[in-house]
Amino acid sequence: MSKTRTTVTLDEDVIRAVKIKAARSGRRDSEVIEESLRRDLGLDALEEIWARVRPAPEAEGAELAASELRAMRREGRAASGP
Repeated sequence: MSKTRTTVTLDEDVIRAVKIKAARSGRRDSEVIEESLRRDLGLDALEEIWARVRPAPEAEGAELAASELRAMRREGRAASGP
């Protein structure tokens, strides 16, 4: 994944906490900030969910689409009356 450099303004107590956590964990400040942002934005959870998703076989997907189309047509006919 590519990285983009950016500048943010943070409260002194926040940056101090970042630096302490980074030093204690042997990571860079930017890694600690990115980890916190990913967690807060839910990106890690989203990546975990997508990692568990397995695509359906093409035939199964086509049958599901055809089934939904048939159901929509039946609903349309029922709504328009006899």
